[in-house]
Parts: sequence; structure tokens; C-alpha cells
Amino acid sequence: MKKFLRGIALTAAAVTMLASAAACSSNPASEYDLVTEGTLIMGTNAEFPPFEYKEGDAVVGVDAALMEKVAEKLDLKLEIKDMAFESLPEALSGKNIDVIAAGFTIDPDREEKMDFTDSYYTAKQTVLLRADSPYTSIEEMKGQGLKIGAQTGTTGMTTAAPELTEEANIIGYNNGSLAVEALLNGNVDAVIIDNNPANEYKDQHGDAIKLLEDQFDEEHYCIAVRKGSSALQEAINKALQELKDEGELQKIIDEYVK
Repeated sequence: MKKFLRGIALTAAAVTMLASAAACSSNPASEYDLVTEGTLIMGTNAEFPPFEYKEGDAVVGVDAALMEKVAEKLDLKLEIKDMAFESLPEALSGKNIDVIAAGFTIDPDREEKMDFTDSYYTAKQTVLLRADSPYTSIEEMKGQGLKIGAQTGTTGMTTAAPELTEEANIIGYNNGSLAVEALLNGNVDAVIIDNNPANEYKDQHGDAIKLLEDQFDEEHYCIAVRKGSSALQEAINKALQELKDEGELQKIIDEYVK
């Protein structure tokens, strides 16, 4: 009788374990290695209109709207953490956030530290100048000893600016607004920033600044995940493709990018 009861107990335990395993396998979110179960935490820097900026206390823009749709498809709640741009990689690797969505582009240095999804937008770096600047092309600006401002940690600072001037003349700012303010105050000769926020700043400051028609090479905005987070990377890629196929991604871009 004892052997019989023990056999029933062992069978029940096995069934429980199998049911638990099945539940885990039927819930892909358990494979995503999230900071908080059931929540996708997005890190961004809300100083990059129209991709991320503040309306009151809320972070809005292309990336916020896109990640809300992605989180829905992954059956997750979205939480957005706004922080300094240069802090984002450490926040990701330190598991304070799950993804970076911040007009974030791939470059070799970043690829060593994190993985990237497929691209969802293509942009170019451009140059902002004071209206009275004599320069009309990127080529003219090279080798002139100009002071170049850019947002700290961006590819504008690490990749584009070194094409124009020596490292000692590259000045980093916490956000694009401060860099443009430095330009207007005469503290730098030019600012390098992506074309969409450049257009936003041009609209804000009117005839005080101008944009070069010349632009740097194309860059591809992607979502960054922790190194080795292949399940989350694949799930986001699947969601992005669905949003592209459904036309939802283009609707979001059209709403914010004018």
C-alpha cells in the first residue's frame, strides 16, 4: 500500500513538473531575461525630437510610440526611463533597462557591447552653422581648426566630428539643445546632429542658423538589447516586421517626422 501511495505521489510530482515546464514554454516572455517580469523597460534620452521628447512629464515621439506597439505584440507593459544619452549603454549592460530606443545607431564599438535588432529608420548626420558662417560644404570645413559641438556619446561626436577637426576641438554636450545654444553663443563653429532634430532646431531658431546641404553617410536606427539576448532580439525583430507589414510603423513615422 505504501509503495502504491508513493507511486501516486511520484506520478503527481512528475505531472506537476511537466505542467510547469509546459507553462514556461508557452510563455516566451520568460525567455527574455527582463529586469522586471511582464515589463519591457526602454531606456532613452528625451532630448532628440521628433524621436523622443517630453510633453509634460510624458516621453513621446517615434521611439516611444513604436516601442508601445512592440511591447503590445510581446504581451508586455512598456516602461520608459529617461536618462543621459551616454549612460544608456551602461544601464543596458547593468540590467537597469531592457532595451535602448533613442535614435540609436549601430557602430563597431557598440556592437562589441550589445546586440541590435533590424533597422526601423534611416537617417543622416548633418551640420548646423550660424547664418553668417562662410562654409557651404563639409569639404570646405575640413582642416580649418573649427570647434565642433555634438551630443556626448553619439556617433555625431565619435564618428562624424573627427572627419572635420582634431579631437581637441570636439566639444560634447548633454543634449542637442545645449549644443545649438553653444553654436548661437559663438562657443562652437558648428554642430553635428541627425537630420530630423537638425530640422527641428532650424524651425525653432529660424534665420539665426542654417543647415548644410551636404550630409554624412546614412545611419540606421535600431533597438539595442543586452549582448546575448537572442530571444528578445528575435521577438522584437518579428514585431518590427509585423508593424512594417501592417503599415503601423510608417503611420508612426508620418505622425512625428514632418
